[in-house]
Amino acid sequence: MSPYTFAVDYQKLQNPGEAYERFKNGLASMDQQLARNGMKRALNLADLLAAHKKHQPTVIQSVEGGHFLEGQLERLSEAYDRGLRHLTLLHDSDASAPLGDVFTNPARWGGLTTFGASVIRECNRLGILVDLGHASTETVAAALKVAKHPVIISHTGLDTQLGQNQNMARMMKPRLISKEQAKIVADTGGVIGVWTHLADSALEYAQNIRALVHVVGIDHVCIGTDTKLTSPYRPAGNLGPKPGVDPGDRHDGPPMDKGHDGTGGNGQNGGRIGERTNQAWADQKSGFYYTVVDAMLKTGFTADEIGKVGGGNFCRVFDAATVGKS
Repeated sequence: MSPYTFAVDYQKLQNPGEAYERFKNGLASMDQQLARNGMKRALNLADLLAAHKKHQPTVIQSVEGGHFLEGQLERLSEAYDRGLRHLTLLHDSDASAPLGDVFTNPARWGGLTTFGASVIRECNRLGILVDLGHASTETVAAALKVAKHPVIISHTGLDTQLGQNQNMARMMKPRLISKEQAKIVADTGGVIGVWTHLADSALEYAQNIRALVHVVGIDHVCIGTDTKLTSPYRPAGNLGPKPGVDPGDRHDGPPMDKGHDGTGGNGQNGGRIGERTNQAWADQKSGFYYTVVDAMLKTGFTADEIGKVGGGNFCRVFDAATVGKS
C-alpha cells in the first residue's frame, strides 16, 4: 500500500481552470497506469486489508494541494467519485482560492481561510483523509478546531532533529513541527509522518522517529517519506528544477545530479540523501521498508511498535476518515 499522489502547481498556474484541467489529466494518467499494471485504488480500510491478504499491491489516491478546486467546493465530490481519499490541503504555492497559509511562504491569510475550513468539513462529510502537510502553525491550529476526524501531517519532523547538514537544516526548518504543536495534533487523535530528508542514514532516521515517539507516543507517528519511486520527469537536456519551483525548494524533486546541499550527490546514484524511496541512503542494501525496519529494531523498537509506525497508525486515521462520514 502506498499513497499515490501528484500536485498541479509545479509549473506556475496562470489561467482560470488550468489547475482543474491538470488535476483531471493527472487522474486520467493514473487511471492508465493502474490499468496497465492490473492495480486498483483502495477506497477504504477494507480494500487495504483485502489487498494485503491477497498480497496484491494497491494505492490510495492522493493529491497535494487543493488548487484544482478553484473555489468550487462541489469539485471535491467529483474527486471523491474518481477515487480521491487523501487530500493535502496545501502545497508550495497559494491556490487561486486560498485555503490557508503555507509554511514556507509569507503569511497572508491569517491561517486557515473560510474556504479552507469549508473544504475540511466537506472532506469529513465525504470521507477523505485531511493532510495538513505544508500548513503553517496557525493554519494547523485552526484546522484542528474544524476537523471532526483525526488528521495526518504526512511529511514533517521535529524541529529539534535537524541533522548534520547546515544548508539542509536551514532549508527544512520552516517545514518542521515543534514539540508543542506535535502534542496538539496527537491530542486530537492525529498522526505525524517523519521525513527522511534530515537523516544521513537509516539508523539516524529511526532515531528521528524515536524522538517524535518520545514526544507524542507510539500511536501518533508514522513513516513520512515524501520520496519518489521513479525519477521525476525531465525534458531532454533539462537538468534544472521543475518550472515554477524555487530552485532552493528542492525537497519535492531536485535534479538527480545534485546532492542535498547542492554540491554533489550524497545518496545512491548521486541522488540527494532521503530523496529516493529505494535509494535513500548511501549504505542502503535493501528496499526502503526493510532497511527502516532493521534500523528501528536496532534502535530498540518492538515488532508491535514497528507495525504501528510502519502502517497501523495511518490505517487507523484512514479508516476513521473514510468510514466515519459526518
